[in-house]
Order: sequence, then structure tokens, then C-alpha cells
Amino acid sequence: MKVVILAGGYGTRISEESHLRPKPMVEIGGKPILWHIMKGYAAYGVHEFIICCGYKGHIIKDYFLNYYMYQNDIIKYMKDDSLEVPGQVKEPWKVTLVNTGLGTGTAGRIQKIRPYVEGEDFMMTYGDGVSDVDVYRLLEFHNSHGKIATITATKPAGRFGALCIDGENSIRSFREKDMGDQSWVNAGFAVFTPGIFDYLGNGMDMLERAPYERLAVEGQMKAFCHKGFWSPMDTVRDRDYLEGLWREGKAPWKTW
Repeated sequence: MKVVILAGGYGTRISEESHLRPKPMVEIGGKPILWHIMKGYAAYGVHEFIICCGYKGHIIKDYFLNYYMYQNDIIKYMKDDSLEVPGQVKEPWKVTLVNTGLGTGTAGRIQKIRPYVEGEDFMMTYGDGVSDVDVYRLLEFHNSHGKIATITATKPAGRFGALCIDGENSIRSFREKDMGDQSWVNAGFAVFTPGIFDYLGNGMDMLERAPYERLAVEGQMKAFCHKGFWSPMDTVRDRDYLEGLWREGKAPWKTW
């Protein structure tokens, strides 16, 4: 099965990084977060990726066109202009890089990759979030219910303390919020049948608006509830959090 990765947005909330490169190319542990996402899928035997490029998409293309140059040592023979790459680290990946436009909404990006998944179920996720989601269990769940769409739902860890305040503004209790206090949110890591294309309209909308709302109303969307790790990388704070986990050897999404 193929994985479609949405990697074309402007990444405005992490503009400190995204003014130089697309957000999926922001590095965690010296590797783009896009690489981490792909390694996670590959750990479950999924090796075909379709990357929806947009903003600064040439940087993503350059990365994959020169992937082995970036991953390995290089010996350059200046006399005859030849090149040697000793001990090549190779990935069993097939990567399709698709120009899906600069200002295209997420529904439109999915529309543009239709020729590459025509007639097939496929997976989809965002190019800026990592998780230890069990892809085998996700696919098993999707295949069990017969609906058009499955999205992974999770309860993100709370970042703010919860206060209990009485009528006189006295704080009666304080505790850190845990996952159980949160609402379920869309974590990406979705699976779609070909029927998804009937819900995308003209592609001008965001996937998460009218298409998902209509799927939900018509009973064609199921949630795969994930209680493990998930984190987006929307801000510099998120990047630093993920970098810290990786540096300390405590990155839960490292399943390979």
C-alpha cells in the first residue's frame, strides 16, 4: 500500500525555520522530520511514498535526488571528475514527488495525486507529525469496518496546569493536565478507499473541512483511537521538544 504525505504547506507557525525550507525538511536529530515519518512506515514494510510538494518543493526534490550523497561518505577524484560513494546505505523506498501547487488546499493536493493511487486504498499523513502508531493494527481496523475513511485519533498530552478556582478567585487545587483530560484530535495517519475522491469536490477546500464533515455526517468515517505517542511540529517549541527526546534516546516514534 502507498502512503501519501502532505508536504506542501507554508509552515507559517514555524517561520523561523520555514522561511528557509519547507516544514517537512526541518531536522530532528540531523534528519528531516519527513525522513522520520517515512522510516516509521518502512518499519511496517510500507515502502511506497507519494509526497505532495508545494512551498519550496525543490528542496524536497533535491534531498531525494541526492539522497545517498547526503547519507553516505563521498570520495571525489578531482583528476578525472569521478565519484565514489563507499558503503552505501540504501533504502527500499519508491518515492514519487508530485508538484501540487503553492496555495493548494489539502483536498486539492489529494486530488492531484489521484493518478498515482487510482483504484487503490491508500494511506495519508501530514509531513510534520511523528507517532508510534501501529500501522498493522491501523490497517486491520480500516479493513474491518468497510467505510471510506479511517483517521487516527489521539488525546495529546496536556501542556498547561488545570486550576480549580472558587467564587472568590481562590485557587483550591492545581494539577498538571493529563491525556485523559483532553479531547480527541485528528493525528493524521489516515487510510482511504478510492471513494474518498467523491468527497473532495473541486479540490479548493481543506480536506479537514467539508470533505471530512460530510464523511462524518454520512457515517463513512471511523476513528482509530491511538493512546500512544503523537506530536506535531507546529512551532519551534515543538521542534525543540522532539529534538530533546531524540538526543536523549527517548524518541517513542523511533520504531525502526
